[in-house]
Amino acid sequence: MAVELDSITQLQPVAGVKLATCAAGIRYADRSDLVLISLDKASTTALVQTQNRFSAAPVQIAARHFNIAKPLALVINAGNANAGTGQKGVDDALECCALVAAALDLLPEQVLPFSTGVIGEHLPIDRFRDAVPTLAKGLDRHHWVEAANAIMTTDTVAKGESVQVKIDGQLVTLTGIVKGSGMIHPDMATMLAFIATDAPIAQPLLQQSLELAVDRSLNCITVDGDTSTNDACSLIATGKCDISPIVDNRDPRYKKFQFALRDLISTLAKNVVRDAEGATKFVEINVSGADYDACKSVANTIALSPLVKTAIFASDPNWGRILAAVGRAPISSDQIDMHEVSIIINDVSIVQAGELVSDYHEADGQAAFNCTNLKIDVRVASGNKLATVWTSDLSHDYISINADYRS
Repeated sequence: MAVELDSITQLQPVAGVKLATCAAGIRYADRSDLVLISLDKASTTALVQTQNRFSAAPVQIAARHFNIAKPLALVINAGNANAGTGQKGVDDALECCALVAAALDLLPEQVLPFSTGVIGEHLPIDRFRDAVPTLAKGLDRHHWVEAANAIMTTDTVAKGESVQVKIDGQLVTLTGIVKGSGMIHPDMATMLAFIATDAPIAQPLLQQSLELAVDRSLNCITVDGDTSTNDACSLIATGKCDISPIVDNRDPRYKKFQFALRDLISTLAKNVVRDAEGATKFVEINVSGADYDACKSVANTIALSPLVKTAIFASDPNWGRILAAVGRAPISSDQIDMHEVSIIINDVSIVQAGELVSDYHEADGQAAFNCTNLKIDVRVASGNKLATVWTSDLSHDYISINADYRS
């Protein structure tokens, strides 16, 4: 069960974007597992992808197509990652693009493919041949929720978000969907995410917007420390909102758009953690006092510690595990002052000046660890930079889910 997160039931459509889904039988029986997204011809697109060296065939083809043509369609399948599949995997990804192109009267290079699911199995390409023509006939601007459901793998709920912001007196819409539950760790985006807006934004600025937003959101979550072979996040701007184009990052309208985008992607990122495999708790870790990179390194060390995560699952106020994680974080000695270290959990002060607070009571720590939502604030020195990482606990169910994943 997701941690205080319900499946979405409604998202705002974005003018210039149409979606369709179907049950193609790629891996799952009796559920949608294939998505087609069609874009208005005036759209611009930004893309970030996994840094895993064993990137999947669709990741490779999407990067290739993105660099040589203007994307006008996306095709996404769940249940099969098409990763570790060699040249045949590349050929299958190319055929998926060709099928979509033929159905929508596009060039194959104008199609970006995305896949998620089991690694090391070839795509059942015949099922794409059967499904794509049907998808092309079912495109509709209102199918965002259906698409969010269709891209799920071990997710327990469909995840998405819409925000609207007024720019030049016009209502600008941003809508996004995301899938991700396990194999989550920052190294670009750590899941599949698709976001669209009707704002008119020049492509270089759109790419900058996405990279900035991802860096402080999707790159700040971790479930299990594993970076996927298939991660990707795409941002589409259709330009259908009736405002003049945003082409300069000094434009005050750009800042307003960027704030809205960051809020949306941060929500998507945190919802991935709330739906983490086997999760029973949501954990926010704030580390301050060193430079940003050092603070984030400390936060990740805490978030990735199996001892910390299992203590949180057990509601065991074993704060020493957090202190030990801080001490072993891979940062230089000038970034941490052990006499400045403090740890506060849900407003319960436990460590100050590097040692246990004199009036700390175990009952207070227990009350903090009993909470479903934990906020761990750590200070490592006297600086003023802050980094935030979101993570989950580590439960028995996480092991069961991943042990049974292919069965």
